[in-house]
Amino acid sequence: LEPIHPLGAKVLGLDLRGPEPPAVVLEALQAEMASRGFLVFKDQGVLSGDEQCRASKFWGGREMHSTHGVHPKAPNAHIFRLSNNPDVGINGVGPQWHNDGSFEVGVFSHVGYHIVRVPENGGDTCFVHQGAAYDALPREKQQYWSRLVSVNATSGVLHPLVHDHPISKRRSVYLHLGMTGGVLEKLEGKDGFRLLEEGDLVRLFNEYNDLLNNGLPDKGEYAVSYNYKEGDCIFIDNLAIAHKASPQAHEDPGKQGLRILHRTTVKAMRPFLPGFGLPPTATRELLMDAMEAAGGKGVFVAGGLGFRWDPSIRMQN
Repeated sequence: LEPIHPLGAKVLGLDLRGPEPPAVVLEALQAEMASRGFLVFKDQGVLSGDEQCRASKFWGGREMHSTHGVHPKAPNAHIFRLSNNPDVGINGVGPQWHNDGSFEVGVFSHVGYHIVRVPENGGDTCFVHQGAAYDALPREKQQYWSRLVSVNATSGVLHPLVHDHPISKRRSVYLHLGMTGGVLEKLEGKDGFRLLEEGDLVRLFNEYNDLLNNGLPDKGEYAVSYNYKEGDCIFIDNLAIAHKASPQAHEDPGKQGLRILHRTTVKAMRPFLPGFGLPPTATRELLMDAMEAAGGKGVFVAGGLGFRWDPSIRMQN
């Protein structure tokens, strides 16, 4: 194991095509993922779709949980084939900070990213440690965010903005910046919740975006823009780190070079529940009561990309 500064690590000498590692090795590697955020399995060549799926099932719920569209050139239905050339793979996905599968009660436990074609002029993925991001928050923000629950725009699933990671137990932040329709606040000193108003949402989403961006090396020490090398296969703990595609990942292949990335998603180990006695998914009654508690000014945008917190940025899931 070779650490990557400031997060992640390289795994050397483990062939993902080989025999399944012993349970004690997989448990240790999964614990490293929970702590460091991601592991890069080096020098894998180009894995077939079946080989990547087999390696994906080493982690978390040990089953595939695939919800994506399937490109005609994907090697199987579990491979989300991404590219800056739409004839080769699906283009434009994930430009804002997010965790995959936030529309599910059981958010994917782990996600695999295998670079099949490395672009000549860069096409990074940015990763940020959500435990370290929580630590970087002022205490009053930690307390306030701990009372907040996001409402997914497409499914109504509820997730906490602050939670304790199920493996590392590290307190961490969580918010999808491209698929959240609204946010509930637990009322202080009383029962019930209110839906945040538009100004509250704009401020919260921008503060979260700034918090994660501030982890990148020019500003902080808890995020990295990972430059793929040939043969890299990355697995992330999807509750330990958030990610986004770098702008270069979507640039025209004539300028950037062709980029092809195969993503796989793994079933949750357990439901990711909102707490506060709330159901896993928002009911109409809950949202109506929360709207009333906000004096009729609360915001929930259903469907698609949810609440647009910055009209100047590109959003795509």
